[in-house]
Amino acid sequence: MGSAVERTDEHVREYLIYRGFTNTLKHLDNEIKADKEKGFRVDKIIDQLLQFIQSFDLSGLKEYWLYLDRRLFCRLEDVYRSTVNKLRTSLYRYYVINTIQKGNLEKTQEFFQKQALELQGQAEWRDWFILPFIPAPEQNPAFSPYFSRQWSDTFLVSLHNFLSVLFQCMPQPVLLSFDAEVQKTTSLTEENEQLCQMVFALQGESRDQKDGDEMVHHKLPAYVQNMDRLEDTELDLVSSQRVVSTSTPSRNFFSTFLPQGRRTPGKTPQSTAGSSPNQGALGRKEPLTNQAAKSKEAAAPKEVKPVPCQSSTSEPVNSQSQAGHQPAQQQPTHLRHKRIQDHEKERKELFSKPPAQFPQTAEKKGEASDAEAPAEACIDVPDSSAHTRTSGGVGEGGGLSAEQPFIKLSQEEYGEHHSSIMHCRVDCSGRRVASLDVDGVIKVWSFNPIMQTKATIMSKSPLLSLEWATKPDRLLLLGSGVGTVRLYDTDAKKNLYEMNIDETHPRILSLACSPSGSSFVCSAAALSRSGSVESVPRLPIPVSGQLLLWDTKTVKQQLQFSLEPEPVAINCTAFNHNGNLLVTGAADGVIRLFDMQRYESAMSWRAHEGEVYSVEFSYDENTVFSIGEDGKFIQWNIHRCGVKQSEQLLPQDATGPFILSGYSGYKQVQVPRGRLFAFDSEGQHVLTCSSSGGLIYRLTNGDPALESVLSLGGHKAPVVTVDWCSAVDCGTCLTASMDGKIKLSTLLAQKS
Repeated sequence: MGSAVERTDEHVREYLIYRGFTNTLKHLDNEIKADKEKGFRVDKIIDQLLQFIQSFDLSGLKEYWLYLDRRLFCRLEDVYRSTVNKLRTSLYRYYVINTIQKGNLEKTQEFFQKQALELQGQAEWRDWFILPFIPAPEQNPAFSPYFSRQWSDTFLVSLHNFLSVLFQCMPQPVLLSFDAEVQKTTSLTEENEQLCQMVFALQGESRDQKDGDEMVHHKLPAYVQNMDRLEDTELDLVSSQRVVSTSTPSRNFFSTFLPQGRRTPGKTPQSTAGSSPNQGALGRKEPLTNQAAKSKEAAAPKEVKPVPCQSSTSEPVNSQSQAGHQPAQQQPTHLRHKRIQDHEKERKELFSKPPAQFPQTAEKKGEASDAEAPAEACIDVPDSSAHTRTSGGVGEGGGLSAEQPFIKLSQEEYGEHHSSIMHCRVDCSGRRVASLDVDGVIKVWSFNPIMQTKATIMSKSPLLSLEWATKPDRLLLLGSGVGTVRLYDTDAKKNLYEMNIDETHPRILSLACSPSGSSFVCSAAALSRSGSVESVPRLPIPVSGQLLLWDTKTVKQQLQFSLEPEPVAINCTAFNHNGNLLVTGAADGVIRLFDMQRYESAMSWRAHEGEVYSVEFSYDENTVFSIGEDGKFIQWNIHRCGVKQSEQLLPQDATGPFILSGYSGYKQVQVPRGRLFAFDSEGQHVLTCSSSGGLIYRLTNGDPALESVLSLGGHKAPVVTVDWCSAVDCGTCLTASMDGKIKLSTLLAQKS
């Protein structure tokens, strides 16, 4: 990171000089010289600390460490605070040991006098106050390890590694990543050029091989393969055949469609052909002779007799080659026209047959060799492959259409729950998943690199909702059915706080944490529905409820939102990217949009007939999507109150209530609790529930508003909640069902 900072500074200097901002350049140079972070160079920071220690500058050492703590260490999570304290303790001990080793006992006593108030209450410093009064502390068993070279080197390496990792994990500005992007682009360009050269080389080899195949397309006869042992008479024969071959077509185009079995009937494997140019000449002449025999074989396959293994050419040619030159020159000329006619006839027969009849034709021939089938199928490849691409689509066959936006790479199952899932959410970093079932059991688990349960949370009181905190993302908000919200640390596996919300509205239906992490919204509802969390028919009168804002740092309630026209239970809540807007869906079918800077309702409109089950902002945050009890998936324009941009009617298995039937009339019904739909990272596709797995739709601007593109499948029970994690390279879709199974489908987006 330090080298990137230096190069970025040079780029900024160059820009300021180019723009003529000389005063700004002077201020920049002065601030760089006085930079206490040393351009994020760890070696320079440690050198500065050692300089203070060597010069016995205790005040400078303390001031510099406090600056690093305010600038860097305070941004770390609480779990790293103990590490920072240990490094500070070791740094002060390193200073004290240095004063004793240099024989400056005055500075040793000065250290304990100035730091007495700060250190006397710390257990690790309790025994160190006697250090100035020990005659030979380096020989004392309690202090001798600190005087060794091993301890000092270990401390400096630990400090160096800690700062290096800290700088690597710090969020970098866009300008600072410019150098890395340039290097990445350069490496990609070089790699692209290398790949292009490889492609050109492979194309050249392919052309050379193709030319060689055209020269020696068929296997040569035995007497040409053994050309090194030919006598003068046979060499003259080859030369004369080359003259004839130059005056006749070297290779008929239609011969490329003939099977290999017809080109060399009864041919046994021979040794590799020689490299003499005359081989190519004879190789062009030999197919004509072979194809005549093959055309006869195709016309009357039962009368064909195997040819002797000594030669792959027809018997007349062999006898003529043994008799003399002239017959070998006359025989191809005599048969040439007949062979061309046979080839033309066979080509017409092959192309006149429909693709579906090729296998039947091969079966009718009966006596035809097995080598003929691949050649006939080869002619049919273009049509059949085109049919496969068209009809494959995204069906069960697994074929992918040309416009398929995602490829399902894998699908894993998490089966630690034993009852129906209510909520299943991925944290902001995409590392952990929290899932809640109807029995009140919460599982916190990871799926990368392996699926592993990190924590199990069981509660005496029923749990109805959960939400990940944004900062730090290891915290989990848990809403109960008795009016409490717990803040749970998934790393330490313990409750940090428990907040009492409202006794008159004990059911915590929804939780949403602000992107800033400083507050969260809590929806509390009254106990007007009897029974458990399973579905009960909707009451004519909406349930009373409250919408509260809580501060996560002070753990105190900040305010209560006004719900017009009457207090009603809020089923779902969602913030926009910066937390300035909050959208809610209520049991009265109304969507309310709140301005979180003024903490008041900006607009509200009736969105659905019945309850609003799930609501989310669009990718550009100009619209809001919602799913309601009426089974509709609607897009609303937030700049024009109550104006629909699109509407789509979804099946019941996507909107609920969800029904799971069993033997002997068993039926389990569950109203929606968790998220019913989730968007991909670009907001162009949406994942919804279904009876057998998640369904992915493409958002369109026309009618219909949704276009089905992929079915994830994998479930045997209805899916009741979904989530789509795009924090990693490959998007992960989570689908949770009523049998307690959660499927993780890893998708690869295909860029068009």
